[in-house]
Amino acid sequence: MDWSLLLEWVIKGIVLVLVLLTGFAYLTWFERKVLARMQVRVGPNRAGPFGLLQPIADALKLIFKEEFMPDQAQKFIFVLAPIVTVVPAVVVAAVVPWGETVTLFGREVTLYVADINVGVLYIMAITSIAIYGITLAGWSSNNKYALLGGLRATAQMISYELALGLAFVTAIILAGSMRILDIVEAQHAFVFAIIQPVGALIFLVATLAEVNRAPFDMPEAEQELAAGYHTEYSGMKFALFFMAEYIKMIAISAIAATLYFGGFREFGFLEGTWFSVDVHPWLGPLYLFAKVVVLLFVMVWLRATLPRIRYDRLMSFGWKVILPLSLSVAFISAAGIVLAQEVNPALIWLIPIVSIMVGALAVGIVNHALWRKLDA
Repeated sequence: MDWSLLLEWVIKGIVLVLVLLTGFAYLTWFERKVLARMQVRVGPNRAGPFGLLQPIADALKLIFKEEFMPDQAQKFIFVLAPIVTVVPAVVVAAVVPWGETVTLFGREVTLYVADINVGVLYIMAITSIAIYGITLAGWSSNNKYALLGGLRATAQMISYELALGLAFVTAIILAGSMRILDIVEAQHAFVFAIIQPVGALIFLVATLAEVNRAPFDMPEAEQELAAGYHTEYSGMKFALFFMAEYIKMIAISAIAATLYFGGFREFGFLEGTWFSVDVHPWLGPLYLFAKVVVLLFVMVWLRATLPRIRYDRLMSFGWKVILPLSLSVAFISAAGIVLAQEVNPALIWLIPIVSIMVGALAVGIVNHALWRKLDA
């Protein structure tokens, strides 16, 4: 066994965990600052300059906060549920590459923890596990509101997981590989969000539903369920749920940036210049970090803008709109790739044109159905 290689994996794993934990802490600060600016408020400004020490103050508060457990709760499951929720959120980021190879202390070091031939399949499998923690938390609390939140999370996951899987399939079709590095390299000229904009939009919408972010935060709808699946949680157990949500936001943004926005690679017009990753490999993490920040900003922006939609409409939207549209997008992408390979490479641009037309038709049908309901 190559012990130096094992040590390298351990160090990269520790660095990844530390980055995610630090990112979680300062994502809460980022969200509060952005929401405050959009709502014409000040936001955190007391703890440290610009409120930068606010996440540390929040962490100390949660660490020393008294924890309660319902007397009739399923105690083992109650304690296990937050762990089951937070671990997959951290583990899923292991296959996301932040670059290719750099030279560090005279040694070639890869900027990712693991390179798996079926990396996309790994992501889909791990992201499906986290929902068990939320469901078990609701059931083990012996609280009707918490149970309803857990059931909502399960139904929502089933409804949007299919569309999310098809969005993964679309990226696989365009790249011709399930390996994450191959998908990134396939976007050296044009990112997949340009070739398949509707697929990228479906991916972003489905991931919002997967991480229970507004306007899809039905499992924790405080106006209806007190606090939802984590009603009975306090102290560090609640902090783990809080941590899982924000780490999942970072991980999902990194995955979306990798699959549809070029990952760690520069945009096409920078290829071959001083700003190219091929010239300066250390720019890769900076490019991916910038793309993740933009996607996180969009998530916060949506929370500040859109109201929570009604639960029956959320389910109808998932089954009647997003799922058929994602099936159509996957079929259009496959047909476009075949035509580009067999007939003319220029025919690949039929993919975005036809996809946008189908997407516009779907929006028109939904809009017409909503107006009919309002008129009735």
